[in-house]
This record gives sequence, C-alpha cells and structure tokens, in this order.
Amino acid sequence: MEITLKQAQADVDNWIKTVGVRYFSELTNMAILTEEVGELASIMARKYGDQSFKESDKNKNLADEMADVLWVLLCLANQTGVDLTEALQKNFEKKNIRDAKRHQQNEKLK
Repeated sequence: MEITLKQAQADVDNWIKTVGVRYFSELTNMAILTEEVGELASIMARKYGDQSFKESDKNKNLADEMADVLWVLLCLANQTGVDLTEALQKNFEKKNIRDAKRHQQNEKLK
C-alpha cells in the first residue's frame, strides 16, 4: 500500500487523537525527534561506519528507526500547520533553481 505525505499526516493526526490522546508539546516533540535521529545515527554508524554493534543494538531495525523519525516529523508538521507535500514541492523548486548546475560542476563529485 502506498501512502502520500498528505495521507500520512492525516493518519498520524487521527492516531494521535484516537489512540495517543493528544499531541505532546511542540518542544517535547522536537526533543523526541532529536532522540530518534540519534537512534538512527547510531545504527548508521554501526552498519555503515566504523563502529561495531553493541549487544543492545543488534536487534534494532534501520527501517523502523527511519519510520520513527518520519512519525515525529509528521507530528511536528501537523502541530505547526505545515503541509509537507507543499513544503517538499517548494523545496524541489528551490533546489532545481539554486542547484541546477552546482553539483554537476562539483569536482569532488566526479
């Protein structure tokens, strides 16, 4: 099943209001987002970087950690009135103008 960003935002909002009781504060969710990104970074450092897995990390799932990051980001978008579909479209437009040739001309990427 595919899901759009708009649908994901609606689904998270519905879950929060029916199962989660209410949103945590924006500041709390920002702290939780930071924590989730840290957990993702830990797995990335161990799987793709130079760190070895600790016993407690061996059962952690990369996809699940990415989904946790996305979940909290969707919460924050809902709380602050950000339409992530529109924001992402505008971000592509910005990057297509600003970076139209920047990366192709970057000698470090060749």
